[in-house]
Amino acid sequence: MCGIAMIERTPRHILLVRPSALGDVCRTVPLAASLQRAFPDSRIDWLVQDSFAGAIAAHPGVHRVIPFARKELGRLMRRGHVRRVLRWTRSLADQPYDLAIDAQGLLRSAFFTWSSRAPRRVGYGNAPEGAPIFYNIRPRVDCSLHAVDRMLALLDAIGVEPVRDMRLYTSAESRARAAALCPPGCVVIAPTSRWASKRWPIERFRSLVVQLLAASDTCVAVVGGPGEEEQCRPLLDLAGPTDRVIDLVGKTSVEVLMAVIESSRLVVANDSAALHMAVGFDRPIVALYGPTDVSRVGPYQREADVIQHRLPGESVNHKDDTQVRLMERISVEEVLAACRRRILPSSEGTVSARQAGW
Repeated sequence: MCGIAMIERTPRHILLVRPSALGDVCRTVPLAASLQRAFPDSRIDWLVQDSFAGAIAAHPGVHRVIPFARKELGRLMRRGHVRRVLRWTRSLADQPYDLAIDAQGLLRSAFFTWSSRAPRRVGYGNAPEGAPIFYNIRPRVDCSLHAVDRMLALLDAIGVEPVRDMRLYTSAESRARAAALCPPGCVVIAPTSRWASKRWPIERFRSLVVQLLAASDTCVAVVGGPGEEEQCRPLLDLAGPTDRVIDLVGKTSVEVLMAVIESSRLVVANDSAALHMAVGFDRPIVALYGPTDVSRVGPYQREADVIQHRLPGESVNHKDDTQVRLMERISVEEVLAACRRRILPSSEGTVSARQAGW
């Protein structure tokens, strides 16, 4: 990384740019926490994809959420309505930003950063797609760092002390809606992923849930996004015979999903946004990983909660569907054992397995 470019005077108005993806948005909150601590009297706005705005709306370090209507603006671009898109980007300069930080590091996010007209624009000097041309403070950050540490290095480069505060926040309204959908203390199962190679076989999730139900009196909430119902079908079929399996797939907003996870006793998930939400609420987790570099994009500072069977020297590429074999190496028995360890206190604790219902 290059030398520190110290902020000589306190910025009054800061723009943080991190539009997507949802899991990445959730683990970007340490930047808001760090900026809030360094500049307690400054206003911090966050530009984020509109569908993910709920993830940060309740964060005390964020003064205003600026929604980026990705689908709508993309549709306008495809139809040739360039002026309307440029009108939106020009509106970013309506606020007198002193400092803008691009935590995503792609051409689009860099352009948004530049559009703010902030006199100090911070971004990765080694970002792809030509993004660095839009910054005037360009630290080169080691790409092998964990994603969270890599983003925090942008602040370190301008003399802001990083605060590794991963806490997420929910509103009272979201918590009330979550409570109406499922009781607190459920085990949350997040079995979906955009990439086939990141999915633990759904039949194994089903087997896991059957054994959890048989061994305890816990309830299980299955979560996922709209359109992922069929991906979860073998698991959701359990919701018919028992009211202890709650189908929430496609039935929650981002805010309500966060509140469900916040009140959970355990989250079992593939590499997904739900997992990073669980980290933000400091919930017990069992993280199922396949062809992904855990040291870079795993649950932050929770590597001990990851189950992964990557062979020494084995390359990983989550976009290669054939690498689903890495997920197939994870057995139901080891996941069930991990769930037991997290739900039950250790042998040194005071609660026995019988008392806990196992």
